[in-house]
Amino acid sequence: MTIKILVAVFIGIFTGFFMFPTDLLNHIDLLINFGLCLLLLFVGIDIGRQKDVFSKIKTMGLKILWVPIMIGIGSILGAMVGGLFLNIPYNEAGAIGAGFGWYSLSAIELSKHSSQLGTLAFVTNISREVIALACIPIVAKYIGKFEAIAPAGATAMDTTLPIISRSTDASVAIVSFITGVMLSSLVPILVPLMMAVNF
Repeated sequence: MTIKILVAVFIGIFTGFFMFPTDLLNHIDLLINFGLCLLLLFVGIDIGRQKDVFSKIKTMGLKILWVPIMIGIGSILGAMVGGLFLNIPYNEAGAIGAGFGWYSLSAIELSKHSSQLGTLAFVTNISREVIALACIPIVAKYIGKFEAIAPAGATAMDTTLPIISRSTDASVAIVSFITGVMLSSLVPILVPLMMAVNF
């Protein structure tokens, strides 16, 4: 699955660079949204086929909220540690980590402070999504099913949800969706908050 995704990405890059008709670029957002909705529809159908999935989620209870909380803390602290090596102030590095993979919003928000910071946020968070697509099946197989949600961050509810669902099971896919929703909701709060904090 990982190889198929990476091949699709490279074919997309090649097509966009050499062959994509420019008049279709005006409709690319519509095509992406339609494709994503269709993808999530099939994930939902797959989850719905598992009859016992909701009873499993009910059994887990509020403990599932620890998944997004720990991913959020780990993302921010990890970015701060990375910032040490790049001589980036703690608050700026933490703000980049608080993007949780949502590259468009975090980049726009941090571009208000500087274009370099916005660019770094974009590159960092889009890299997170690409790396997540490649490593989720490996993490699910060798480390753990719930741990496979962590690389995805905010994208656990949309672009990386299908690969999480395929690499784990329906109950983990629902936790993944909840995690993605929570982290996405926190991005517009935490990114400006981190920038406002002085260390």
